[in-house]
Amino acid sequence: MNSLLQRIALLALLAAVAGCSTIKDAKDTVSGWVGGSSDNTLDTAAGNKAINPASTLKYAATLRMGSFVDQRKMGSPRLLGQMTVQVGGMSGNELFADQDVTIIASNAIKNRFDAEGFQVLEGNSANNALFEVTGVIKELTLNVKERDNISIAIETTLKEASTGKVVWSGLVTEKNERFAGVSGDNKKDVMSYLNRELKIASTKTVDAISASLMAARPELFNLTPGTKPIPGVTVYVAPSLPKTAPVAPVAPVGMPNDGVQSVQNGIPASTYQPHASDTAGLLLVNTTPSRARVYLDGVYYGMSPLRLEIEPGIHAISVKLAGYNMVTEKVSVRRGDNTELELNLEK
Repeated sequence: MNSLLQRIALLALLAAVAGCSTIKDAKDTVSGWVGGSSDNTLDTAAGNKAINPASTLKYAATLRMGSFVDQRKMGSPRLLGQMTVQVGGMSGNELFADQDVTIIASNAIKNRFDAEGFQVLEGNSANNALFEVTGVIKELTLNVKERDNISIAIETTLKEASTGKVVWSGLVTEKNERFAGVSGDNKKDVMSYLNRELKIASTKTVDAISASLMAARPELFNLTPGTKPIPGVTVYVAPSLPKTAPVAPVAPVGMPNDGVQSVQNGIPASTYQPHASDTAGLLLVNTTPSRARVYLDGVYYGMSPLRLEIEPGIHAISVKLAGYNMVTEKVSVRRGDNTELELNLEK
């Protein structure tokens, strides 16, 4: 009797193992891993669904996804890595994706842009996008061993779609390893591990790009420069930009002033002039030599000489000019008063 029960148990075990060897037999809702040393494949499409397709944050910063290039030396654009331990529902010693890694990476970044509220245009409408995102996959590997490990390195570039001018470019890396337990690892665990790390890498990428764009093009985000939207927070009041006035050309002494506006202290009379008031102070920044870049509390506002109408308080002023050492000063601006700052740049 005991011998018969043992045989039945053995047959049941063999049937279970055989049932997990191919995707056709596996009853896994995540699915996608296929048994066999030549076709051990992960269905990455399931993990490439938009993270937050119902995002309510929609900006005027439209973009399209351009081409991504695989620079890995893996031999196959779908090869992810090696598998040297037994994992439930899998077999073989190489791990493949059902799509090229360029598609996996670009979809992860696209979905992150979607979730953050950017308008990612597709089809014919993509021709109207303001920006284009392209990338280079320098590394994307997943090895399933006694300690699973993932390594991701994606170089992403954001360009103006109309001119091709690079707006932002950078390399984002993500590395992680874990001890999942040889007997406890399964298809779903491994795929979740890959999706989690791809989400981290794509979030780093989009956060870096959006922070740069929001500072440079706040009008595309309905933002006050220097602010960033936070889910669940509606901003009613935020500090406004200091008002600056452009400097108009002044005719040389003794020469007619034809075509040049009347200018007083380098500022056109018909142009709004920043000034001290009951709620703000006036800061005048002069440098020797002039035409240095002026930063107020880390934000660039223009070239010296510069007039800034700003909120009262302590502010950090930095000036930069090619070939000279940067100079930083703290200045106290008082409500209703003019404050003048003279900075000498040295080589």
